[in-house]
Amino acid sequence: MLEASVTEADRHDIRASIAGDERAFGRLLERYEAQVFAQMWRFTRDQRVLDELVQDVFVEVFLSLPKFRGDAPFLHWLRRIATRVGYRHWRQEHRERRRAQLLEQRPWTPPAGIRQLSATEAAEQLFGLLAGLAPKDRLVLTLHYLEECSAKEISERTGWTPTLVRVRLHRAGKRLRRLVTTAGHGRTPHD
Repeated sequence: MLEASVTEADRHDIRASIAGDERAFGRLLERYEAQVFAQMWRFTRDQRVLDELVQDVFVEVFLSLPKFRGDAPFLHWLRRIATRVGYRHWRQEHRERRRAQLLEQRPWTPPAGIRQLSATEAAEQLFGLLAGLAPKDRLVLTLHYLEECSAKEISERTGWTPTLVRVRLHRAGKRLRRLVTTAGHGRTPHD
């Protein structure tokens, strides 16, 4: 549950940051860095890319601070920025992957056989399957199932209407089930 308003510490550090106080921005960064890292972990498993995405989030936060209205908690606003940065990353990654596939002209071959997976292996396979989806599908599924956001929360983070969120969730779920089946994991529970 989000706090009802901006904390006084955040309000003070935001004003000071806008006025040019680097230490105040450093306090904001320290206060929210762990939450941003956790959120951006949903977008990449590559530590180098993760570090870059977190940096991108805070650069965008710094540049956007004068636009922060303060009508919602700072973390809520920051998460929206982080979601946009992660989504842009997926879109870029998706374009690069498509270019590479066109150059290689070799289809991906799923691993042979089904075996019992550890939680880490299953998470990595899911991350790999999600990477095969279009960025909008990947984003809506990640926010809903991994971040446990409601349609309303997804709507707030992405700017999409709640109806569009539900439609995208439904369609993305169908596409993911097809990927699971294609990858050789057999029937899914919803089939």
